[in-house]
Amino acid sequence: MTRKYFGTDGIRGTVGEYPITPDFALRLAHAVGRVLRQTEPNPTVLIGKDTRISGYMLESALESGFNSAGVDVVLLGPVPTPAVAYLTRAQRAALGVVISASHNAFPDNGIKFFSAQGAKLPDAWEQAVEEMLEEPPQWVDSASLGKTRRLDDAAGRYIEFCKSTFPHDLTLRGLKIVVDAAHGAAYQIAPKVFHELGADVVAIGCSPDGLNINHEVGATHPEALIEAVKAHKADYGVALDGDADRLQLVDADGRLYNGDELLYLMVTDRIARDEDVPGCVGTLMTNMAVEVALKARGVMFVRAQVGDRYVLEEMTLRRWILGGEGSGHLLALDKHTTGDGLVSALQVLQACVSSGRTVAELLTDITLFPQTLINVRLRPEQDWRANTTLSDEIKAVQAELGDSGRVLIRASGTEPLLRVMVEARDTALAKSCAERLVEAARGG
Repeated sequence: MTRKYFGTDGIRGTVGEYPITPDFALRLAHAVGRVLRQTEPNPTVLIGKDTRISGYMLESALESGFNSAGVDVVLLGPVPTPAVAYLTRAQRAALGVVISASHNAFPDNGIKFFSAQGAKLPDAWEQAVEEMLEEPPQWVDSASLGKTRRLDDAAGRYIEFCKSTFPHDLTLRGLKIVVDAAHGAAYQIAPKVFHELGADVVAIGCSPDGLNINHEVGATHPEALIEAVKAHKADYGVALDGDADRLQLVDADGRLYNGDELLYLMVTDRIARDEDVPGCVGTLMTNMAVEVALKARGVMFVRAQVGDRYVLEEMTLRRWILGGEGSGHLLALDKHTTGDGLVSALQVLQACVSSGRTVAELLTDITLFPQTLINVRLRPEQDWRANTTLSDEIKAVQAELGDSGRVLIRASGTEPLLRVMVEARDTALAKSCAERLVEAARGG
């Protein structure tokens, strides 16, 4: 199925360039509203956004489009993406709408949707919306127009939800935590969550001006967090991205932990509490050390395509509750229906507080394998899959690595690049194998 507008995570692009324009946003909301009314006569949708200046423009266009189709709108203001998922479910709304381009810089923006259950919507629903976009609009009469109101305590409700995922008999009292909200959607919410659970909070990246979201702060730029943790002699640092659905964590020594390590910690914490963890889901990029360590503990590990959407699909299929990506998109489906940076941070801190051990101590039995990743620029006519020299070299490298490493070669979805990744227990071996593969790829 080919989709014209929807990508793997909604519709995203540069503001002012089609389709991230106010006229398209209005048409899109009108089409979505008409699809909703096919199964629900009086639907209500929630709209949340991050802190980009373009959010005002897109919010008002979406509001008008929904109202014109006879759909009521509730405006949430700037709140994290997972807050929209939670509030859609809690408010019994028909749909949740998020205006955000996540970790991208401010010139970009996007629009994505959550179902009434707070989950990503299926491809068939997106296809129905795209088909409706091709039809001429059908404005409802004046008496049937939708209305709009604002949910003034949206942030407060979500703060209470986040706190509810942390055990009532535990506290963060005695911990100093630096919180970096990337000048994004959680700029007011994130510091309050940790403060109200007892932590001494130092806030950075919490002063949005509409143009500085993700700029040299947040999960995609953890250097600012590392410096702040050291400067304030904090116990931990928590970095979110612009829409607060991904997490990076730093300890008192300034060591940065990625999503692969934090996923492993979440699994082993459940095991330590005698919970049954039959398996968890990572991606093609998840470090092999995680797979090896989990199998040693009797936990199945399955790889999905890169993207939290695909991780969630695999988790749902297998009825597993834990999964995630190295980028910090972590899922605990017994806590939330979607990836949530704040909830994930609380899961990690819960493990530390309840065990009396640091993150480093909880991860002593896992050391990530060295990875070498090299991008190879392809000629326009070059078909890397037909390169027999490369395929022969892949087989040779895989045989050499055996069970102590792996090869991953995939084409970029946005550029004419081939991404060559080799993982091995030995850094020099990973590097030399990757270079052999690159040479074979360039010769094809």
